[in-house]
Amino acid sequence: MDWSRGEVLGRGSFATVSLAHVRLLSGDHPLPPLMAVKSTPLSASAVLRNEEAVLSRLDGCPYLIRCFYSDVVSSCTEESYNIFLEYAGGGSLRDLLLRSGGRFPEPAVRRYARAILLGLNYIHECGYAHCDVKLQNVLVFDGGAVKISDFGLSKKADDRAKGFRGTPLYMSPEAAAREEHGAPGDIWALGCAVLEMATGRPPWPNPPDGDAWGLLFKIAFSDASPEIPADLSQKGKDFLRLCFAKDPAQRWTAEMLLRHPFVTSTDAVEDIAGAPWQCTTPLGASPTNVLEIPSLLSPPPASSTPIHASSSPMVEENIPADSCDPSPTDRILELSSPAAPNWASSPPDADSGWIEVRAGVLIQSISP
Repeated sequence: MDWSRGEVLGRGSFATVSLAHVRLLSGDHPLPPLMAVKSTPLSASAVLRNEEAVLSRLDGCPYLIRCFYSDVVSSCTEESYNIFLEYAGGGSLRDLLLRSGGRFPEPAVRRYARAILLGLNYIHECGYAHCDVKLQNVLVFDGGAVKISDFGLSKKADDRAKGFRGTPLYMSPEAAAREEHGAPGDIWALGCAVLEMATGRPPWPNPPDGDAWGLLFKIAFSDASPEIPADLSQKGKDFLRLCFAKDPAQRWTAEMLLRHPFVTSTDAVEDIAGAPWQCTTPLGASPTNVLEIPSLLSPPPASSTPIHASSSPMVEENIPADSCDPSPTDRILELSSPAAPNWASSPPDADSGWIEVRAGVLIQSISP
């Protein structure tokens, strides 16, 4: 296959993801002209090789990302290992959540939860556990369909190998306490994802001083569970309670949860491909966060307005979809002015939350 590397889509712990443009196909296997290619040095390619191997055994499920091809590319400095995957034009479900004002309406939560469950049920029936279920690892396609991705940490469900794997915020009690990673852990993580879709907040509050080990200890050995929002429907609350059963033997399976009324209602079983992935809530007039993403462990208070929701009552309701996607750079440029700055102006108000910087020197720091 003759292909060229396009723009970088993202960088993770194990690989860099870029666009791959196919110029010439070889063989009898048709490939799409545009794919996502994951690349890593050949010497550190164990995770990508595992992802390719797992996906080859799970091929055929419409709720899982497809892996088309792999190759090794040599350069004058190193060899890189590449796997070629379906390209998702809508980014991740986490991206969509941020573009949609910070939280989804419950009908959308039901639909996405059902789609993820269908994928997990297939994974578990094939004897595997995903081991890193989270919104960042669910991809959104142009038609609105969602698919589970990132299988680099996946393993056979009966594999007793120890070691931490996954994301602490989504880790189950048995994983945090005993390093047990299996299908029940995927269900716990699904509950965390549903909670985040419904509230816009991570499943656990910010630990003091960002103490991840303290959070893992709390998950492993306390009686605490992620807080279920009061404004969720009774069906939703019951669904989450079943996902958050402390004893993995008592936690419902994906097959059982697919029969739960939270995901069997009419709005949940509607064709997810018919749901557009464009955002419906406009962004604010200017950036409120340097990277336009909140801190992983610093959710806004429940009563606050999500950072991507407009708090102005003057914003028109019918805003074209393409107005939802300006980059932070474009939005800052909209604020630019030919006038020279007035450095003699009074310092910022103590309640404004701004940091005053001059000539690269921190003059005053005011905590929000």
